[in-house]
Amino acid sequence: MPFSVLVAIGSNLGDRALSLRRAIDALRNVIRVVRVSPFVDTEPVDAPPGSPRFLNAVVAGYTDLDPHALLDSLLAIETRLGRRRTTRNAPRVIDIDLILHSAHLVRTGGLTLPHPRYLGRGFVRGPLRTLGLSWRDPATGAEL
Repeated sequence: MPFSVLVAIGSNLGDRALSLRRAIDALRNVIRVVRVSPFVDTEPVDAPPGSPRFLNAVVAGYTDLDPHALLDSLLAIETRLGRRRTTRNAPRVIDIDLILHSAHLVRTGGLTLPHPRYLGRGFVRGPLRTLGLSWRDPATGAEL
């Protein structure tokens, strides 16, 4: 049975729109993409001073992968698309975050679901509202 998933994507280096489109294309290999929000230009959050603005979007769909396997796939996509992890929250060509994975609550060293900070991030909540989908936070039960 497929799992519903919500993924946030962002870029603040290079051709940001092209990076998001490439990420969406790559996501189609692991997620049956149902909806993609419009791209939104946002200020960087918790980033080093002088970091460029982000272009962000949210992708909703379904996957047969469990949360950890999907996370591994998302990290591999980031690497293929040129993501280099240097310092925390440094500017990056692509960032892909697993926000929700069905009703899974996960708390491990490498994965926390739902994403621990997504409710406070306008660059996730704003695009999410444009999707016109009903999502329920598995941790709080709140409808998003």
